[in-house]
Amino acid sequence: MSAPTTFSVALHNETATAQLMADLALLVGPGDVVTLTGDLGAGKTAAARALIRYLAGDETLEVPSPTFTLVQGYELPPFLVVHADLYRVEDESELEEIGLSPLPDATLVLIEWPERAPSAMPQDRIDISLTHRPALGSNARAADITGHGKSAAIVARLQALREFLDVSGYLESTRRRMAGDASTRSYARLLCDDEIVILMNFPQRPDGAATYNGKSYSAAVHLAENVKPFVAIDEGLRAQDISAPAIYHSDLDHGFLITEDFGSESVVEGDPPRPIAERYEAATDVLAALHGKTLPETLPLANQTYAIPVFDTEALLIEIGLMPEWYLPDRNAPLSAAARSEFFAMWRELLKKPQSAPKTWIIRDYHSPNLIWLGDRAGIARVGVIDFQDTVLGPQSYDVVSLLQDARIDVPETVELTLLSRYIKARRAADAGFDPAGFAELYAIMSAQRNTRLLGTFARLNRRDGKPHYLRHQPRIWTYLQRSLAHPALSALRDWYLANVPAPQSPPQG
Repeated sequence: MSAPTTFSVALHNETATAQLMADLALLVGPGDVVTLTGDLGAGKTAAARALIRYLAGDETLEVPSPTFTLVQGYELPPFLVVHADLYRVEDESELEEIGLSPLPDATLVLIEWPERAPSAMPQDRIDISLTHRPALGSNARAADITGHGKSAAIVARLQALREFLDVSGYLESTRRRMAGDASTRSYARLLCDDEIVILMNFPQRPDGAATYNGKSYSAAVHLAENVKPFVAIDEGLRAQDISAPAIYHSDLDHGFLITEDFGSESVVEGDPPRPIAERYEAATDVLAALHGKTLPETLPLANQTYAIPVFDTEALLIEIGLMPEWYLPDRNAPLSAAARSEFFAMWRELLKKPQSAPKTWIIRDYHSPNLIWLGDRAGIARVGVIDFQDTVLGPQSYDVVSLLQDARIDVPETVELTLLSRYIKARRAADAGFDPAGFAELYAIMSAQRNTRLLGTFARLNRRDGKPHYLRHQPRIWTYLQRSLAHPALSALRDWYLANVPAPQSPPQG
């Protein structure tokens, strides 16, 4: 077991406590345990309350001391939180009665007075010891933060984050939680005087074990495992007059960035959300403009270079493999060895055309959640792009599919075809040799590839990562997949899917 990691913070007032706990909240998650020790009135409940309110995104949320209830649960947007107070516990056997032995799964657990049940505390935990410091002010405290076991890395990262914020001039800023995504990244808005910026926490982390020819899934399919690709692609996009956020401060080794805040004006509207025509047209124009250029395959990065990975056949096949690996078992339709071999053989043959097509930058998740409308700018600069660290080199049709068959919202087929025609018209106007029919075939192939992968991805997010809300997107993905399989070039694949791949279940109501 690794040695404990400790550092200390002077907390001059409640604001400083809220800032520290917001920083900690950025780094912890389900399964982590935070214990709070200190005399009566040392500020344990105030610290827990600050963390819970940050995660809730609600500074007025009622967070009572659990001294009498012993345990209080909160269903917060990112995950479940349990707040416990063991002051009135007389014997560790009582923990089972109140649901703390064993500790709940998939939950962030905050425990005051852990010394009342010392042997019940997990080896992997973060201890925050609070003491009065009247010499610093009537409400001043000192917090000694210690990470034990696996949590030592979290505390070391917390210290590095606080040092980064201090050097950047944002340690005293107000933190506001931002919704995360399907990745390990987390974000906060920092408010300092009249300025608002984004703090990105991008830990170095592979997605999954090394099960794909000795590589993690993320490495095998060329997903970014640290912040460096984000920085390189960000600067590359800005050099091409694409609105990517300016980076004001960076710590590439730890994976912290402070960037421009584009705000939150979407390219969709309504409930359920639907495309805003002008904004989707501009987003389509961004791709047409980018794909008409000869783009570099290597980019500068901190006095080095970053080589953009090629979206090779093996990576594409591993992505497609998520469907038989995760989706089909969920639908009680596992493949025989022969059917599995046929599946990959068909795909390997289909992918020959996109692999031989001209390559461009594939931003990869170029769709509504990652596009911000910047109405005060002009032309294609009105489309702010915020998620591009996984950029690879591949066929031009991929991002057009990502936009026009948006995984998160319904894009009516009439809208899809209108925007696809707009893209083709812009490409032909700039290049008389552009082949619309050839592009339409590549569009169908990459649509089938992407939507096959997404069926598996969303099943995996549910079963492996405990994120069931992604399942509601599967029927939409299925609809897009049926559109692409209707192309004549995919007739054999369509027949195979008809025989072997059942439709997803309807999403739960409510």
